[in-house]
Amino acid sequence: MNLESPKVTVEKTTQYLFDSLCDVRNFEKLMPDSISKFEVTGDDSFIFGLKGMPEIKLKMKETVPTNKVVLGAASDKLPFTLTGTIVPLSETKSEVQLTFNGEFNPMMAMMIKGPISKFIETLSENMHKL
Repeated sequence: MNLESPKVTVEKTTQYLFDSLCDVRNFEKLMPDSISKFEVTGDDSFIFGLKGMPEIKLKMKETVPTNKVVLGAASDKLPFTLTGTIVPLSETKSEVQLTFNGEFNPMMAMMIKGPISKFIETLSENMHKL
């Protein structure tokens, strides 16, 4: 399953956004209002929970300086990645898009597609809070 957030323009440099997304503590600022838990578990990982959904642990998997940050599920039960792609628009403006990639059986994919789409959309809409 591959889901993409809308592209969002942010009045920040690509370097600033990249550095902000590499610091997992900043993801708390991006979370939706329905967050029930957010806990940093290491320099490169955090656990979050949303009302009505199980807690998920994310871990930094890959970074490409100034234009890509990849987080992945720390558990093999639900293998997925969340990739943030940052594109410079000018010296002070950047475009950010989040992509969710996961391998799920058709039933699971059908159940989580809506909530995950809304979740990544909210994360991208909150990029200006960084």
